[in-house]
Amino acid sequence: MTRDVVVTGLGLVSCRGEGVAAHLAALDSGTAPATDTERFAPYAVHPAPGIAWDGQIPKKSDQRQMEAWQRLGVYAAGLALDAAGVKDDAAFKQDLHLVVSAGGGERDYAVDGAILTGLRGAADPGAYLNERLQNDLRPTLFLAQLSNLLAGNIAIVHGVTGASRTFMGEESSGVDALRIGAARVAAGQIDAVLVGGSYNAERPDVLVIHEMGGYLRRGAYAPVFARAETPGFILGSCAAFLLLESAEGAAARGARALARLAPVTSDLTRREPGRVGLSLAGLWSAAGIALPDAVVSGATGVAPITAEEAEVLARLAPGAPVHALGDLAGHGLEVAAPLGAALAAALVAERGLREVAVTAVGHRRGEGVLRVLAA
Repeated sequence: MTRDVVVTGLGLVSCRGEGVAAHLAALDSGTAPATDTERFAPYAVHPAPGIAWDGQIPKKSDQRQMEAWQRLGVYAAGLALDAAGVKDDAAFKQDLHLVVSAGGGERDYAVDGAILTGLRGAADPGAYLNERLQNDLRPTLFLAQLSNLLAGNIAIVHGVTGASRTFMGEESSGVDALRIGAARVAAGQIDAVLVGGSYNAERPDVLVIHEMGGYLRRGAYAPVFARAETPGFILGSCAAFLLLESAEGAAARGARALARLAPVTSDLTRREPGRVGLSLAGLWSAAGIALPDAVVSGATGVAPITAEEAEVLARLAPGAPVHALGDLAGHGLEVAAPLGAALAAALVAERGLREVAVTAVGHRRGEGVLRVLAA
């Protein structure tokens, strides 16, 4: 069976603040996002806003045992449940499924530094590394790295007790989370699912990892599609969750359908010159997009793929405004697709647009295109 999948709740958190209104206001203003250029110089980050965690995570003990990426995600998930009107509906949440896209947790920087320092002078680097990893990493620290802790904490704090699954793998994980969640609702396997992810950009370890790959932009903020001279992404602390339901189920409980999500298309192409453009054009057609009212782009600013995307969008959506998520909130890797879908749904619901296209091109692998329509 094939059912329409609608969005009934949105939860957004980024450097722009929290909630749909704050993000649409930022989009309307066209102002640059809040940027911290000092703490991690020469790299900039878009930091998380000040948040009163008690609003969605009432227990201080829960707040303390979570790392920043988990708090951001749990908070955004709560906002989505609130917006959908099911925050206090225990029966609804009992059957609510959960699909999360997330990376690993935060590191013990002192241990990492000691291991790397000792490795330089080790007679047998392999044996030294194995010994240190076995003896220096606490089991509780290892558990704190698990990506599915976000789903676990959402279940604990918000009482979402249906089945859950977690996807890892940079931007592609966000695309797949939406693709699988929406497909299960459309197929009649489930009636509702909470989909989203979170990312903490304010971490030296992730900056080191991405700098080693040559993906970070150095220096001050510049718009995503204007970084040709100094390409790369600027990471942003952010989280986004969407409540997806069957149209029939949403109507039966009297919920407002904010937007409709068409089947999500995805690809994994070899990153040879021109292949990203070909992949996007194919996904665009497969998604059934003609001439959208707007495009929400997850472009990273990494060369040369961002230039390829810009060329394709100019050809496929001539005259349509292109909103780069990097200009709104920074790049959140696993959060890129959920944030793009959430912003598209907000544009449809609150700005009266009929159709918005969303792209999510990974900085090193994976492509996705989403079609968000008026409900």
